[in-house]
This record gives sequence, C-alpha cells and structure tokens, in this order.
Amino acid sequence: MEKVFVFGHKNPDTDSICSAIAYAELKKQLGMDAEPIRLGEVNAETQYALDTFNAEVPRLVQTVSNEVKQVILVDHNERQQSADDIDKVRVLEVIDHHRIANFETSDPLYYRAEPVGCTATILKKLYKENGVEIKKNIAGLMLSAIISDSLLFKSPTCTQEDIDAAKELAEIAGVDAESYGLDMLKAGANLADKTVKELISLDAKEFPMGDSKVEIAQVNAIDVNDVLSRQAELEDVIQNVINEKGLDLFVLVVTDILNSDSTVLALGNKTEAVEEAYNVTLQDNKALLKGVVSRKKQIVPVLTDYFTNKN
Repeated sequence: MEKVFVFGHKNPDTDSICSAIAYAELKKQLGMDAEPIRLGEVNAETQYALDTFNAEVPRLVQTVSNEVKQVILVDHNERQQSADDIDKVRVLEVIDHHRIANFETSDPLYYRAEPVGCTATILKKLYKENGVEIKKNIAGLMLSAIISDSLLFKSPTCTQEDIDAAKELAEIAGVDAESYGLDMLKAGANLADKTVKELISLDAKEFPMGDSKVEIAQVNAIDVNDVLSRQAELEDVIQNVINEKGLDLFVLVVTDILNSDSTVLALGNKTEAVEEAYNVTLQDNKALLKGVVSRKKQIVPVLTDYFTNKN
C-alpha cells in the first residue's frame, strides 16, 4: 500500500495542522497508509494545542512528489497555498471550508467543501459517517481547530454546526471549551518573541484577485500595539515581500481577540482598494476595521469583489 500525505496550507494555522492529524488518523483507521505533514512552521497557538493533547508535531516537508504519488488536502484548495510541486502528484481528496479557486485535477476525486467555520467540523461528520470513534486526544485537537478558526465562537464564519461540534468534542476531550479556548488563544497572541519576518508569515495567504496579486497576513493579539509598535520594521520587510513576489497589495491584519476588531497595515501600489472597499482612510498606512475578524469572510471576498469590479 502506497503512503498518502495529508496536509493543510503553507504557513499553517491550527486548523491546518490539527485537521491534517485528525484526518490522517481517520484514514489510518479505515486502512490507508496516511501520514500528516506540514508545509511550514508551527505557531505558538498550535503548539499549545499539540502539547495539551500530547500530539506529535507533523513532519516538515518541502516537496511531496519525491516521497509520495498521492495526497489529500485539508483546509485549502488553491494551488499557490499548497505544496510547490502539487501538480506532480494526484490529489485524492480535498476537505475544505474556503472558496474554490485555481484548482483542477486530471482525475476524479472526493471533494468535500462546506460553508462552516472550520475544517474540523466537517471531519467530525466524516468520523460519524464512517462509524469511527474519535479518540480523546484527537477530539482535543479538533476542538482546538474550531476554537482557533472561530475565535472562540465570535467570528462571523462560526456556524451552529461549529458550536455543536465543539461542544461534543470538548466532552470527549474532557475540557471546558471556553476556559481552554481562551488559554489557547492567549498563547497564540503572545508575540513578544516573534521577529517581524515571522509576524508577517505566521498566517499569510496569497490570492489572485482579478488581475491583481494580493497577500493577506493575519495575526491575533491581545494588544495590537504589540505588533504596530514595530511598524517601521514591518513596512521594510513587507516591502521586500512585495518586491520579491510582484504583489500589488499586501495587507497585514492585526486582530484584537478581546474586542473583535482589526487594524490593517496596507502597502503596495493598490492600497486604495482597502480604502474604497471598506470606506476608510488609511492614515500612516493603517486603518481600523470595526467588527472585522475573519479573513475568509470579511476580507478576501470584500477585496475580491473590489478588484473584480475594477477590472
């Protein structure tokens, strides 16, 4: 039996890592030789979850085609967010909760995309559909993914399905979702030891929008000034990324997890997109976006609509 890699997107977040582990475990229970891997460094929030539930960090892999012929994608589908050599392997399955873009295959596949707040919510249903019991530590990881993606159920992406799944998973894992979740988010929001380069790449995704090339990075903070006090250095590093990748716009979203607002730092030759799309004025390249916490639901679609309508 050939090995199959299961992995989430580059610059992995808690959902990408935990869902890769959880789905690989399900596939192994069903007889597949599946290994969870990662395409980037593990952030502090994810590490907190892994430590709490005694889970190993998936192996870091730079390319996949040199080891396997078949892969399963979780928490992403867009090619620029996946393994660099994704075109050299067969994608067997995709389990995701994002928009579908830049994705095609030469073979039929199992594709499951649902408008829920987290990939792990879909995985919980897959465990049930396949009659496989969720282990205690796996339940904890899946709960962690839901808490992370939903910002402890405060994000507009959070659905009742996510809340119900989290409740059941918390019972299996033997933890209180609210208290554990706050501790996990606080662990991820501790940015004191992060370099500027790490801050802008911890959770960054690149998106084609119309004819424009946009990268959106997001960090969660208890005090946004922990990040923005380093603005000059941030701008230097972001400008280098813009030059290297030929980006039209780079948006750093600093989300206040206590007040559920975000401050954006926008650079590039199309920063007017942020101003016009959100009806704000950038001052010193920054603007406060009240009530905005979700990149998937409140930032990517808004900017995509702007660029699409402009072209």
